[in-house]
Amino acid sequence: MSQIIFITLLIITLSVFSWSAWRIYRFFRLTRPAYPVRDIGKRIRLTIVNAIFQERIFRNRIAGFMHAMVFWGFCIILLGSIEMVIDGVAGTDRALSFLGPVYDVIMALGDIFAYVIALFIVIFIVRRSILNIPRLHGRELTHTNHTDAFLALSLILVLMLTLAGLNIFYIAGHEEYTGSFPVSALFAPLYTNTNPVIVKWLHDAFWWSHILLIFLFANILPYSKHFHIFMSVPNVFFSRLSPLGKMYTMEDITREVKLMMDPATAFAAAPSDQPPARFGILDIEDVTWKNYIDSLACTQCGRCTSVCPAAITGKMLSPRKMIMDIRRRMKEKGPHLVKEGKDFSDQKALIRSYISEEEIWACTTCNACARECPLNIDHPTFILDLRRYLVMEESKAPAPLNAMFSYIENNGAPWQVSQQDRMKWVE
Repeated sequence: MSQIIFITLLIITLSVFSWSAWRIYRFFRLTRPAYPVRDIGKRIRLTIVNAIFQERIFRNRIAGFMHAMVFWGFCIILLGSIEMVIDGVAGTDRALSFLGPVYDVIMALGDIFAYVIALFIVIFIVRRSILNIPRLHGRELTHTNHTDAFLALSLILVLMLTLAGLNIFYIAGHEEYTGSFPVSALFAPLYTNTNPVIVKWLHDAFWWSHILLIFLFANILPYSKHFHIFMSVPNVFFSRLSPLGKMYTMEDITREVKLMMDPATAFAAAPSDQPPARFGILDIEDVTWKNYIDSLACTQCGRCTSVCPAAITGKMLSPRKMIMDIRRRMKEKGPHLVKEGKDFSDQKALIRSYISEEEIWACTTCNACARECPLNIDHPTFILDLRRYLVMEESKAPAPLNAMFSYIENNGAPWQVSQQDRMKWVE
């Protein structure tokens, strides 16, 4: 009976998660292509350094160390969770114990990390609720965002406590047991004189509580900022490999230039059956798949905004907010685009409805945010595409830029001098 109940709950969990994954996949289909994914070897190395070994996050030594320990601990505990699923489906007990010494190491590390993660999660909760750490606050972080963070941290804490309880009562209920549990073994003797029936009941209660919390947590994640648990590694793998600050060319503009220089070649290469694409980004259907995966992977840690010179000097710009706005806008408009097609309009857009022109032009493109982000999110490229729309579609730019554009058009240089007098700038 317990197997039937477990398999039923597992099917429900996988079905709900699959539906959430399919929903997000349909949103990805609304986005535009990004750069081609090449240099697989370099991407794998980057993923190992940044995602697995958490290289960037150690720039903040204390918080970075704690976060890295939580991440590594989850990776180890995941193996134990897989074993629990196997046991639940097959009706076995400690199905991976055939691994011998390797199993002992996995269980020992999992047991240690259960207590370590629980301790660090308590510290994280205290930091968020009591300590006034500026980067954990901001106008873009609403009450819902803070509630989401506390909910996820609380679930992780309960997960670790149920795992610890599971290990303690597993040891207390067996004179000889499989695996190694160095920390739980210190607490298990407290229950040696307890009724074996109660010990067995407590073990089963912690077992079911732990696995059901895993099922619940897995289906909350796609709607939480903690979805980065799934998306962070893929996001780092698909990172931009070109130097930060390097502007990529726009194919439509390149085609127009080639058309002017060599009409025959350009006409032969140009796709005649496709309408010209929008220049830059106005709304969510104009973002690339990389922009959207950035928004799903964002941990909302605020490291980007904390180093942004525009934000530091009191300007409206917050790189974190801009990335969060992508996800918020897709959540609002994406379901309608999927259902009604790309002609759907709600009379709103990313620009102005979510991101003001003041924010867009406040960026100095210094790339400090992109260098600091632990997940290699490229904020300036997204901001550049917002600017491209304003300039190339609406001819809207700050007055100094419009003046420079006029000088380039008329004088062939960004200065207010004629071509005949260009050398006067030296004087």
